Amino acid sequence: MSLTFALAGNPNAGKTTLFNTLTGSFQYAGNWPGVTVEKKEGKVRKHANIRIIDLPGIYSLSPYSLEEVISREYILNEKPDLVINIVDGTNLERNLYLTLQLIELGTPLLVALNMMDEAEARGDKFNLNLLSKQYGVPFIGISATKNRGIDELMQQAVALAETAAVGQAAPRLKIYDESIENAIASIVEHLGRIRENKPLNLRWTALRLLEGDEKVAADLQIPTELQAETLTWQQKIEKEYDNDIETVIADNRYRYIGRTTAKAVSKAAEGRLTTSDKIDMVVTNRIVAIPLFLLVMYIVFAITFGVVGSSTIDLIDVLINETIGGFISGLLQSAHVAAWLQSLVVDGIIAGLGSFMVFVPQIMILFFFISLLEDSGYMARVAFVMDRLLRKLGLSGKSFIPMIIGFGCSVPAVMAARTLENEKDRRLTIILTPFMSCGARLPVYALFTAAFFSQNQGLVIFSIYLLGIAVAILSGILFKQTIFKGEPAPFVMELPPYRFPTPKGILIHMWDRGKRFMIKAGTIIFIATVLIWLTQTFSFDLQMVEDPAQSMLGLIGGLIAPVFAPLGFDDWQSSVALLTGFIAKEAVVATLGILHGLGEVGEDSAALIVSLQTTFTPLKAYAFMAFTVLYLPCMAAFATIKREMNSWKWTLFAVAYQTTAAWIIALMIFQVGRLCGLN
Repeated sequence: MSLTFALAGNPNAGKTTLFNTLTGSFQYAGNWPGVTVEKKEGKVRKHANIRIIDLPGIYSLSPYSLEEVISREYILNEKPDLVINIVDGTNLERNLYLTLQLIELGTPLLVALNMMDEAEARGDKFNLNLLSKQYGVPFIGISATKNRGIDELMQQAVALAETAAVGQAAPRLKIYDESIENAIASIVEHLGRIRENKPLNLRWTALRLLEGDEKVAADLQIPTELQAETLTWQQKIEKEYDNDIETVIADNRYRYIGRTTAKAVSKAAEGRLTTSDKIDMVVTNRIVAIPLFLLVMYIVFAITFGVVGSSTIDLIDVLINETIGGFISGLLQSAHVAAWLQSLVVDGIIAGLGSFMVFVPQIMILFFFISLLEDSGYMARVAFVMDRLLRKLGLSGKSFIPMIIGFGCSVPAVMAARTLENEKDRRLTIILTPFMSCGARLPVYALFTAAFFSQNQGLVIFSIYLLGIAVAILSGILFKQTIFKGEPAPFVMELPPYRFPTPKGILIHMWDRGKRFMIKAGTIIFIATVLIWLTQTFSFDLQMVEDPAQSMLGLIGGLIAPVFAPLGFDDWQSSVALLTGFIAKEAVVATLGILHGLGEVGEDSAALIVSLQTTFTPLKAYAFMAFTVLYLPCMAAFATIKREMNSWKWTLFAVAYQTTAAWIIALMIFQVGRLCGLN
């Protein structure tokens, strides 16, 4: 029998770790229908008939965020065979609030009490049998990072799903005071009369209406009579408790959680500093925190683009341009394929893809370190620390999350800005986020630093990243004093305890990001290289040309080259490369590779470096990299900005500002450098 399990839990409860442990490589990511929030699902490795859906991390089922709405709608409408609720054993009381709401929802439920090893290490003890009895659902102790209890969890999950399929009733817990229960009973009675022919969890629906859930009320088209009844009960309870209805119901739930955990959980003595607390005394220190973050990132770049990363370039280059390119060229020649088709395949497709692929190992190394920092809990501290700096720009720490994501890809980074409630904060964050250098720009930096800064490659690339951050900071100050005036929204976030990331989890994250990056980049570059080869081989009258400067691409590049002349790169090849960068930033290197003649059999990427050294100087190269990090993002990011802004005016303003800032900064670098005698 095919089964579908949904994973639900608070952020940082270990849900993703459990998902990776259960599915391994048998997983894929997409988007939830109609929205841009990521959806993950996969097959359980030891149970091919079980599909796992990883719901977004949430604190409750109240519709205050898109993630909460998605999770609730999926459970209600898709009706998974079982919901596995991942609960952080080190923060049990807070996590059990969602557990109670899932129980009230009436879905078949199994609670996975995660991080048991950490909780037990600090002296906490759990009576799982008593917890199971108190909540009416099974509690299984696990440690997802150490693969502890996973087999028992899946055995119980399968058994419970099969039992629930034959109609086992949801547990009924004594959570609420008498006045609230009376209100629920009254609303249930009304619901029963108006919804006789519609399957409905009457008690859960009554609770949601009593709490003032407008979405449930709108979906059910509640009649005026029931609306009045509900309002009467709300006013009566609020008067009795001298508090708003949501707070009263939440207090009842937390009181129940407090009573049950007091009996079933024995905690170690409070007041002792944990290892995470001791580390945070340094990592979140007001003086040390930001310099420490910069040092960590410098070390990451030094390793990625130093001896470890750069040693892979020649190996991949020989493999693609000599081994694969030579083999395919030999096959084409022996088959007497037309010369123009040989050139398209070897000098166009292989050369273009090859000039990008040589840098993929470095990109994968960078993804490895980013996954390491995220899974360890360090990146959450960085967001907390950066809140102080961002508030000076008029933003909250929430804006730092999209910016951090922007170092991977601008598309999900722009999407992440929707978590900001304040419209001005959201728009400003979307405008500033593309200044964070995405992974697609890395091949450009790697190429130019290899050509002109080989002795200090990591340091120079690090400075380019800092340049993007600095421009974002200055732009934020400018905008907050002008068109985005106003106070930033408050920032509240949870700092998870530090953990040793599992090798499997890091490798899965690294591979998932790298795979999506390569598929996206490879597809776009394949199309781009064919178009570039065609337009630099033929003139506008469709005649083959020997001089690429007389081709369609050469003539277009010649027209726009004067725009970049004050920045130091006035050759048509560089202008065209920046133009194709709007399609995808990865295409910049591929374009340069084709236009500079890289890819002939027997040559390697050193030929492109030598060619660049004849047209660029170190100063021009740095100005080119500065323009690349700052100017308008790729086409996919542009489309995402338009969708999230929902305004052509703001979208065009954003890309116009980014490109103008790039032109001015690159101009200043080149012209000031010339005045200082640099070359």
